[in-house]
Amino acid sequence: MYIEELKEGEVESGEEGLVADVPHSEIAVSEAKRALIGVGARFLFYPTLFYNVVRNKIQSEFRWWDGVDEFILLGAVPFPTDVPRLKQLGVCGVITLNEPYETLVPTSLYHAYGIEHLVIPTRDYLFAPSFGDICKAVDFIHKNASCGTTTYVHCKAGRGRSTTIVLCYLVQHKRMTPDAAYKYVRSIRPRVLLAPSQWQAVQEFYRLRVEKTFGGPLTLFNPMIKALASPALTKDLEAFDEGSVVVITEADLDGYDESRDSSIVGNEVWAELNLVYRVQFAGQAALARLSCLWLRCHARQKLAGEKLSRESSSCSMVADKLQGLGVDIRVY
Repeated sequence: MYIEELKEGEVESGEEGLVADVPHSEIAVSEAKRALIGVGARFLFYPTLFYNVVRNKIQSEFRWWDGVDEFILLGAVPFPTDVPRLKQLGVCGVITLNEPYETLVPTSLYHAYGIEHLVIPTRDYLFAPSFGDICKAVDFIHKNASCGTTTYVHCKAGRGRSTTIVLCYLVQHKRMTPDAAYKYVRSIRPRVLLAPSQWQAVQEFYRLRVEKTFGGPLTLFNPMIKALASPALTKDLEAFDEGSVVVITEADLDGYDESRDSSIVGNEVWAELNLVYRVQFAGQAALARLSCLWLRCHARQKLAGEKLSRESSSCSMVADKLQGLGVDIRVY
């Protein structure tokens, strides 16, 4: 994954407060850099917008917007002439992450076509929406998707600020990890690119909204855990692994009587379990008895062998003594 790197000391936006114990001099420098970037973004807005329009005209793969989800369009800043086209595509909500000087379509024009307009002003280049604004935007998309309508999420070029919102929606309502969501969106819209502050905002949203809510990371590839965590949210899944489903046919139910009382069935189950344990314990007792019998027989054989050995040794000693005796026989 390639993400733009901030220069050393660069400030990241999207945080609702500054870190404690930061020297006032650093705060002043940060604000100065923010202002400088804001001036540069304002100066470069129309040249870069013209560049994007030209590339869109001459390159077919350089699309103005892309369908990331059934109910999400991710793209660049729309022109007033694009509003009727968006309405034809089923768009009933637009999230604008541009600052006022970047906004080309007034809210009144969206309302004239029955389109809701959520404005979250976010500075271009290296900055991200705040956590509260991201939550508001994600809920806005989910509300429209629940009604079967599409939301168009855009910034100036549809690369960083708007992608941040879309990724946060995917990690919450599609159960993707941030890495998986980023790769998925980039496979559809290859020119998306996140600044470090924007990537950090996605990870923070994932940690606070997904991991803390569901007690751990949940991915798109584990539908059973998602169903246990929140059955109402399973409708947001993109896909379901059929290999995790067990299909029961009528043949599997042969021998089961639905009319039987559940208490009787429960008693029968306990009786079968009792029988299993009895057989198990009886088998263990039988093995113990056989072991004891074998030991006794073995001990008796050993004792008999030792006794026989002692008797044979005694006989051999007597024989040796008899051989040493002389017999003198005289005949008178």
